[in-house]
Amino acid sequence: MSALEPPPHPSSGNDASGDASPGEDASDARTGRPAGTARAGRSDARRNREKLLAAARSLFGAAAEGPVTLDAVARAAGVGIGTLYRHFPTREALVEAVYAAELDGLAAAAPELLGDLPPVPALRAWLDRYTAFAATKHGMIDMLRSGPVPTSVPTRPTRERITAAVGELLAAGAGSGSLRADVDPDDVTTLLLGVSLAAASGSSPEQTGRALDLIVDALRPRTG
Repeated sequence: MSALEPPPHPSSGNDASGDASPGEDASDARTGRPAGTARAGRSDARRNREKLLAAARSLFGAAAEGPVTLDAVARAAGVGIGTLYRHFPTREALVEAVYAAELDGLAAAAPELLGDLPPVPALRAWLDRYTAFAATKHGMIDMLRSGPVPTSVPTRPTRERITAAVGELLAAGAGSGSLRADVDPDDVTTLLLGVSLAAASGSSPEQTGRALDLIVDALRPRTG
């Protein structure tokens, strides 16, 4: 199936990936099947959903040879295409789920890293996490643009949450004296957007790393 083909109507009887159909619990109640069967079905469905999200995340982040197709996501997850469509009826639904999970992870990474590292190494590690997020987002955009009706990934809530995470890292560094206290977090977000756009346009990972190092150096307290 090409990236432009509409989704088929999956058959619940031909998909061998073990996913439960939406009406499985009700059917079990009517037929008297053991409750454990329904629970196992729900567990299989959760595992399949997690595998699909992980596969899509990986493919989006590595998308360098054209848009990711839904068939490719299903194959990478090791499930049937019918299972994918039961969880994500459209490419937009899949992108939205991956995007939400990635953004949540990026926002949560700031306090997690500060719990394990001093502010400056935590900031540098978070910047690497941001570039991975940006690469994944770029792959999502390519997929959405390949559809019969091109759509886009939301941007404004993303910037607000990224800026909040940057602010948390800067505040920790300012409190320890290792980072400047006079920097607007949104200015750092603007710099990061430039780095991510350059990376999407073909900058090497080494150049991206150097650009991130320069951002960190600019955020250190001025001396003299």
